[in-house]
Amino acid sequence: MLADKKFNIDELMAKAQKPSADAMRLHPFYRGKIETTLKCTVHSFNDFAVWYTPGVAAPCKAIQANPELVYEYTNKWNTVAVVSDGTRVLGLGDIGPKAGLPVMEGKALLYKYLGGVDGVPIMVDTKDPDAIINLVLMLQPGWGGVNLEDISNPKCFYILDTLREKAEIPIWHDDQQGTATVTLAALINALKVVNKKMSEVNITFIGSGASNVACSRLIFGWGADPSRCTVVDSKGILGKHRKDLEMRKAEYKDKWKLCNITNAQGREGDMPEAIRGADVVVALSKSGPGVIDAQWITKMAKDSIVFVCANPVPEIWPWEAKAAGAAVVATGRSDFPNQVNNSLGFPGIFRGTLDVRATTITDEMCFAAAKALADHVQDKLDPEHILPDMDDWEVFPREAAAVAMKAIDQDIARIHVSYEQEFETATKIIQRSRDLTKSMMEDGFIAEPPGEGNGG
Repeated sequence: MLADKKFNIDELMAKAQKPSADAMRLHPFYRGKIETTLKCTVHSFNDFAVWYTPGVAAPCKAIQANPELVYEYTNKWNTVAVVSDGTRVLGLGDIGPKAGLPVMEGKALLYKYLGGVDGVPIMVDTKDPDAIINLVLMLQPGWGGVNLEDISNPKCFYILDTLREKAEIPIWHDDQQGTATVTLAALINALKVVNKKMSEVNITFIGSGASNVACSRLIFGWGADPSRCTVVDSKGILGKHRKDLEMRKAEYKDKWKLCNITNAQGREGDMPEAIRGADVVVALSKSGPGVIDAQWITKMAKDSIVFVCANPVPEIWPWEAKAAGAAVVATGRSDFPNQVNNSLGFPGIFRGTLDVRATTITDEMCFAAAKALADHVQDKLDPEHILPDMDDWEVFPREAAAVAMKAIDQDIARIHVSYEQEFETATKIIQRSRDLTKSMMEDGFIAEPPGEGNGG
């Protein structure tokens, strides 16, 4: 089977390696991807008396009297702190807060361009979960929401759960909720392509960190049968036989729960055994290639679905998975078809959350976003197009509107609007961000780099 399909491997490998080469050229050229700029007019220095002292004292006193006015008089309504300790960055592991900063800047860039949200990286020089929790709680007055990012397992669960309980602003862990939302949307449509039902498929989750724990939760919540599914960690298939996890179930409570609700057959072994006979593989483990062998894919069920979403390199190259017989293959990368990437989720989700001032982001809001994502593909759905492309930017205001409506339905929104009103608001805000970037490029305020191409 593998020999039946021909691929230009050299060309595909060159394409896969190009983003890293471009990144090393362009990052030092721009010396950062984001900056602070003004959104108010400054016609003369006399305006400073309005924007700063003495005029600014008036809105300060108004906010003191009515704290909710902070959303009307400042940029709190549109800001997200991207908080990370750099302990689990992409597929690179614990590289520290300084080395993780380029990723968080990239996150802020996507927030602004795709969602019109002002994101700012906050890199913290501590691995203490309680210190991170206290920091976020102290930061709340100046922020509309917080995006936890690239924080290692299992403390990421404790940090998110504690902050969601204590914070007055929405707290989001994109490695959990964002990944799970987009993965669910991709799986909904991939199953349509192969004409299989969510409730009837056997799903193997490769990796049991924050991402796949959340993916399994949302996918089970959408109708997949946990007893038919299998989860694999670095020591093998999860199940009631895993005494190592039973002894540490207080620390790894999410993994121990998966041991008890999945793998009804009591299978033991490693990845090859877990993948054998599966309809779907959702891999979010370690950077490849070579983590998943093509021969294992050949042992999957007919019309199999393979999501290999490790970053920066998938567990198996997508062309190898296709050659091994997979009907639908997705990765986390933008340079291959079917990018299952958080960037399709968090900008629109936070846009809707901020616009109605929701106090948290629930799984039901994630379900609403996933459905909006999946539905937006419509008649473009095929094996290499199971999710919208990021340049199909109307998906983001549609996500925002769906999320906002669900927040209102759940009575966790401070502002009530109609779907049409939120769609119009989100569209205007996102369009402004895109137009602003375009104008700055055309006017030379964002310079084109020298050399061949621009990395696009």
